Amino acid sequence: MRLLSFAALLLTTACAPQQVSVTTPTTPPENGQVNGPSTPAPTSANTVDPVPARVAESDTTARPPWLKARIAEVLAERKRNPITRILRYDYEGRKVYYISAPCCDQYSNVYDTQGKLICQPDGGITGKGDGKCPDFDKRKTNEKLVWQDPR
Repeated sequence: MRLLSFAALLLTTACAPQQVSVTTPTTPPENGQVNGPSTPAPTSANTVDPVPARVAESDTTARPPWLKARIAEVLAERKRNPITRILRYDYEGRKVYYISAPCCDQYSNVYDTQGKLICQPDGGITGKGDGKCPDFDKRKTNEKLVWQDPR
């Protein structure tokens, strides 16, 4: 019985609500400083650039029917994160369309102007795509933004 009383006493004192008083000063200190000298100014420039380093020029040419259909498919799905972007490049002497991957570890696709899949230059478990165009990033030129999901 004595042990039970001790356990009950221990629980009630350990779990009892505590009274805490918090005060917030409403007027600044006379010298204008809270704790010692003010924080020094930063010594280096911001390393986070909130704006992309490059913005693709817009593609104003007509879109092939297969690409219009692909855009309609993307818009019929729920919004992706990251959003879908379609870019046009010159690669290996021809125009190609790059469609960004819907999400993590999925492949991005590169199509010719007829809508035939050429390769998947990035994504997958390794991030290096399907290996059919390992030089895509180095050899693509004339980037043009064709479309990006506006949602």
